Amino acid sequence: MSEGKIIAVWGSPNSGKTTVATKLATAIYDNYQSTVIVLYTDIETPALPVIFPNEKTEDVGSVGIPLSKVEVDRDDVIRNLVITKNRQNFGFIGYRAGDNKFTYPKFGRAKAEALLEELCELANYVIVDCTSNLENNVLSSVAVEMSEQIIRLASPDLKSISFFLSQLPVYADEKYRLSEHIQGINTPNEDVFMPIEETKSHLKDVRFSVPYCEEVKLQMQKGSLIEATKDKVFDSRMSEIAGKVVTYGQV
Repeated sequence: MSEGKIIAVWGSPNSGKTTVATKLATAIYDNYQSTVIVLYTDIETPALPVIFPNEKTEDVGSVGIPLSKVEVDRDDVIRNLVITKNRQNFGFIGYRAGDNKFTYPKFGRAKAEALLEELCELANYVIVDCTSNLENNVLSSVAVEMSEQIIRLASPDLKSISFFLSQLPVYADEKYRLSEHIQGINTPNEDVFMPIEETKSHLKDVRFSVPYCEEVKLQMQKGSLIEATKDKVFDSRMSEIAGKVVTYGQV
């Protein structure tokens, strides 16, 4: 594999995977002299219109374009990256507004591997925002298999517990590497009654937790998620996680 490192972010529905993947990528970019690309794999609910809601659809590329070609071409990948003005070495790629499963031809594992290899040639770190259902999303599944580290997110609620009790046996195949996942808890919503300790007891071996941040929730709603926050506790935690990811330590 090329030099870039793939970090897969996977977990239960509504656990804040997109938010954590984006904030983790931002923390790595801001704190380390690294080139970073975030890949959003969801075609049912494309993330780019959420991350960049003020961009015109025609000005935003789509990962479906390079994946639809006979071979994945690096120039096609670059042309479909979203780059912000102040962060020239920080790129984003995913499906854009209006994309769905009928927009582009279906692709298989080989195309997914080729895309990830190209991204690793372009960036030091490739953060992949995976869908909860790995078996129905080739990009997510292959990213988990190829990744250097897999961050598994849960939210402290009963639905998340139910998801893992039900779905972890589905991913018992060695290719999903469950034993290597770094389990974390993210609190995407403010709720004093969330069963955090109960969630920890069910999931076991929880390595880290991401605290609730009102400002991050507002950023997600406004489309400014890649901007810094004034919440020192949240920023410190994301910087800490980024540091462990970069140094290959256990989060």
